[in-house]
Amino acid sequence: MFIMNLSSPILVHFITIIVFLVIIRFLAKTSFLHILVRCWRSFEDRFYVYQIFKVPQFNDLFLENQLYHKVSTYLTSLPAIEDSDLTNLFSGSKANDIILHLDKNQVIHDSFLGARVHWSNEKYCEGNGKRTLVLKLRKKDKRMILRPYLQHILSVADQVEQKSKEIKLFMNLEKNPYENGRWRSVPFTHPATMDTMIMDEDLKNKVKADLELFLKSKQYYHRLGHVWKRSYLLYGASGTGKSSFIAAMARFLNFDVYDINISKVSGDSDLKMLLLQTTSRSMIVIEDFDRFLTEKSRDVSLSGVLNFMDGIVSCCGEERVMVFTMNCKDQIDQAVLRPGRVDVHIQFPLCNFSAFKSLANNYLGVKEHKLFSQVEEILQYGGSSLSPAEIGEIMISNRNSPTRALKSVISALQSQTNSGDLRGPSKVGQRMTGSRSARSSRDETGETGGVFSQESSVHTVREFKTLYGLWRMGSRRKESMDLSSSAEKEESQQAA
Repeated sequence: MFIMNLSSPILVHFITIIVFLVIIRFLAKTSFLHILVRCWRSFEDRFYVYQIFKVPQFNDLFLENQLYHKVSTYLTSLPAIEDSDLTNLFSGSKANDIILHLDKNQVIHDSFLGARVHWSNEKYCEGNGKRTLVLKLRKKDKRMILRPYLQHILSVADQVEQKSKEIKLFMNLEKNPYENGRWRSVPFTHPATMDTMIMDEDLKNKVKADLELFLKSKQYYHRLGHVWKRSYLLYGASGTGKSSFIAAMARFLNFDVYDINISKVSGDSDLKMLLLQTTSRSMIVIEDFDRFLTEKSRDVSLSGVLNFMDGIVSCCGEERVMVFTMNCKDQIDQAVLRPGRVDVHIQFPLCNFSAFKSLANNYLGVKEHKLFSQVEEILQYGGSSLSPAEIGEIMISNRNSPTRALKSVISALQSQTNSGDLRGPSKVGQRMTGSRSARSSRDETGETGGVFSQESSVHTVREFKTLYGLWRMGSRRKESMDLSSSAEKEESQQAA
């Protein structure tokens, strides 16, 4: 009887606890507990004085606010965004990637140094599409956490971007007064890399070394009073790989690409605005630049282009690489191509025998073949007459039969040679017959091209040395570089 009296209260308490836990579990799986927590926080907030800070997406000149981008990246990385009531889901560049983004009017809670802060994504002004991120924190915490918290956001955002940066391709649209900014982006999915480029290996390594040195030279440029940017001219016939090389450069640098369509630029001021809206660590590209320069009627003036290349506005952003492409630079005013506006000239020749062997290996899986000697003879005595893209297309169409593919290439080369269609940057209009004269003629046109050259394929030792860091950027006379082949370098040394 004593045991029954002693155990009865314990049993009651035990049952009470079980019932209470069941109720709590039930409430946790419904919105009731969530509502209670929200009401309590709302009640608690009424006793504090809050201060609001806004981070608009654009300023009054429609220039993108970089802090907005950093804060957005930071908030996307927070675990709290997954626990929010409403979150946008987007697919990433990879097949299984899912990216979370802050939704409009969504509130994200964060804490820093024991202080609680709130972020929301709101419209800045109805009708113009502007958005702003709003930071709300207790006024008593402002002096203690505001600046350290913003520095923390920048640091975390940089780490996230470096780990998961996706290269983007930006394109300028027609000017529209109802839209903010002129650039629209898509994921940059071009598969070209430095390893897949069919070009002289020595040239490729020198370009990679030049780009790597540029990335490490911020303090050096600043000490000399120069803007931290680099400009390249890629010139050669269509299909020689200029656009693919731009993609390979972007992937090597991990830079976004801003492809400027000048036909959609309304004037000099519009071109400046496009440049101002680009970001750091980006490549700014203008393709077919020679076609634009030779047009008589255009909205953008020559002086506007020159200011774009090296004027005051071009100095408003750093860690940028400018790339211009041309089919031929012979007829271009040298004031456009002078050092300072274009630092490095890279020639893309028509297909030579070395490039042909690389194409055969990549496209057909063939390193040696009995027909190679015939191809070499045609290219040696008849001159390059097809671009790597044209020969590659022939190989793709006949990839199931390497022998048929090589015969088709030989037939195409012979057809072009017999018709006298020897194309290239120098517009060679003659057939080459003798072995010595053929080799000499081909060297004069620069079609064996590749490493740094200025006005012709004959280089001095002084010009060649500029590739290896002797840029003489502190001197009054700054030189640009132009790429040529190893054979041409030997001739230049003998000539010197």
